[in-house]
Amino acid sequence: MSRALPKYNKRRVAFVGGAAAVALSGAIVAGSALAGTPDRSSGTDGARTLAAAAPTTITCPDVASRLPAVPASAQAEVDRNLTLLRTQVQEANQRLADTVGQGGPNFVNNAILGPLKDKRVATVNRIATAIGRTAARPAGLDALAPCTLNAGGTSTGTGGGTATGTSSAAASAAPSTAATAQQPTGGVGGVGAISCPDVAPRLPAVPASAQAEVDRNLTLLRTQIQEANQRLADTVGQGGPNFVNNAILGPLADKRKSTIDRIAIAIGRTSAKPEGLDSLAACTLTQ
Repeated sequence: MSRALPKYNKRRVAFVGGAAAVALSGAIVAGSALAGTPDRSSGTDGARTLAAAAPTTITCPDVASRLPAVPASAQAEVDRNLTLLRTQVQEANQRLADTVGQGGPNFVNNAILGPLKDKRVATVNRIATAIGRTAARPAGLDALAPCTLNAGGTSTGTGGGTATGTSSAAASAAPSTAATAQQPTGGVGGVGAISCPDVAPRLPAVPASAQAEVDRNLTLLRTQIQEANQRLADTVGQGGPNFVNNAILGPLADKRKSTIDRIAIAIGRTSAKPEGLDSLAACTLTQ
């Protein structure tokens, strides 16, 4: 019996030691799991820090207001590139918002403002080249390429020449009121507004096959008036007595004539082509 005691003690020691080892292993695993669990409060503070960053936007010089009278042959290309200038600024502002907190102190200059300037140089050069084919090439437009960061506020210009913050989607959503011109943005006193004849009521029944194209061009007519009104506001005090006629109303009439012709052609493919719509192209300045 005395010989059995040591054997029993050995088994008891082995059992107790094994249990202690299991308990110790469980404590280590639990400790590791807790160490790997993110601190919710610290995560919230991090998100709050990013959200609390002051909003910034990119401001670029307006190009449209610095252009001379645009020849009719260059108008489409110039308009296309002015639209591209606005798109470039919108994309840069989006990237600015998407990369808050990233990079070092020169990140915005190197990754956003620098590439934007390069794009704008190429775009304003295309505008100058288009005008220079049939008129005097405008000089010094490269100086309008650099943009700046406007901290803690909203952009004061999209660098193209339309109303600040007005997108093509917003223009499309506007009611069909081409005859009632939009007042110039900013409420510049005494500058007036541009009024154009309404085209839609003068159209015959539009065939279903032409409806989409007609609607698209009616929307374009409204956008053209909005852009002309914005340029009117942006160029107050510039040029001589004929500046508005030569630089705003004349180009607007040319653009409207082309757009109205596309409407007539679209209808004329499957129905009688409407006549006399060209008389609706000319617009007037109202005080």
